Amino acid sequence: MAERLRSRPRRMLTVPGVYAPQHDTHLLMRAVGRELSDPYRRVLELGTGSGAVAVHAARLGARVTAVDISRRAVLCARLNAALHRQRVTVRYRDLSTLGRGAYDLVISNPPYVPAPAALPPVRGRARAWDGGLDGRAVVDQVCVTAASVLEPGGTLLMVHSAMSGVGTTLDALHGLGFDAQVIDRELIPLGPVMRSRLLWLRDQGLMDDEQQDKEELVVFRARRR
Repeated sequence: MAERLRSRPRRMLTVPGVYAPQHDTHLLMRAVGRELSDPYRRVLELGTGSGAVAVHAARLGARVTAVDISRRAVLCARLNAALHRQRVTVRYRDLSTLGRGAYDLVISNPPYVPAPAALPPVRGRARAWDGGLDGRAVVDQVCVTAASVLEPGGTLLMVHSAMSGVGTTLDALHGLGFDAQVIDRELIPLGPVMRSRLLWLRDQGLMDDEQQDKEELVVFRARRR
């Protein structure tokens, strides 16, 4: 019960075009709650959206920096940090512009929904969830960025759909110098975006005919060697 209370999303202000806290947010928050037994850790969130996870980490005592490529998300996260009276540094950044850092923990809930377009959109609401044909366009970038900004011994916590390739993510992280594993899984009802793409997802071999209304979310924990 205590863990549930520590990871329960609090009410967050959201605006059109900014990802609102959902099941994947809750799973990542739960993982962050377990990870932050040492509260004075330097945390970086990649793609903060509403700022829900960043605010949660700050509430647990971490020193948090959060970045997003959406100016709306940056504004939204700053407002939510202020509303919840938590100190979070929120910056407008593309992942490719982040240099080397010295963080103890990187957290991310990147856009991971497979989409008919080869590249994620550069504007519009779908920017918050579309991840390219295989859902990995941003996922792979998060892995590379985490490897460059984490201290040796630092940890990456990331959540994405199993459709985006669990084994592919583990292999990528191992290749980047991480010891990686899956630490949480949860089956959830398909959301409206996934439901609207059900036939396309089956055509791509990302869902089988028996999968009607569920997807699996997976949380990864990777420790940099």
